[in-house]
Amino acid sequence: MSGVGRRSVVAAAGGAGLVAALAACGGNAQDGGDGDGEGSGGGDASGGTGQEAPLTRTGEVPVGGGKVLADRGLVVTQPKAGEFKAFSSRCPHQGCHVGSVADGVIVCPCHQSRFDASDGSVRKGPATQPLEPVPIEVVGDAIRLG
Repeated sequence: MSGVGRRSVVAAAGGAGLVAALAACGGNAQDGGDGDGEGSGGGDASGGTGQEAPLTRTGEVPVGGGKVLADRGLVVTQPKAGEFKAFSSRCPHQGCHVGSVADGVIVCPCHQSRFDASDGSVRKGPATQPLEPVPIEVVGDAIRLG
C-alpha cells in the first residue's frame, strides 16, 4: 500500500475545487459591494491593464434614458448630455429589478414604481425609498465602477 490514504486524496481534490470556485468569483463587484473593481485574471477586455472591463460605453446610454445591466444588478443613466449616474437595479419596494429608463424616469415593472434618473429618488410609489446610488467613473467612452 502507498503512504497516501484515500482521505488525503479526497480532501486534496475537494480543496482544489474550492480554490477554483473562489478564484472564479474573485474581483467581481456585481452588486456594487466591497469589490475593488480590479479583475483577478490578468488578461481581460481592458487590454491587460488589470482593470475590470467597462460596464458599458457612453454611446450605449441615451441622453434622458439609460441602460439596465441586469447581469450586474445596475442601471446606468445619462440625465443630461455628458452626465452619467448609476444605481442598483433592485427596487426597494419588494426587490424586483427595474426594467426600463426613458424620459428621465426609471420604471420598475412589478408594481410600477418610478424613480428619477438623475438621483434615484422616488417619483411615484409604491416604493418609498430611492434606488441605491453606485459610484462609477467615466474614462474616455468607458463607464466603470468607481
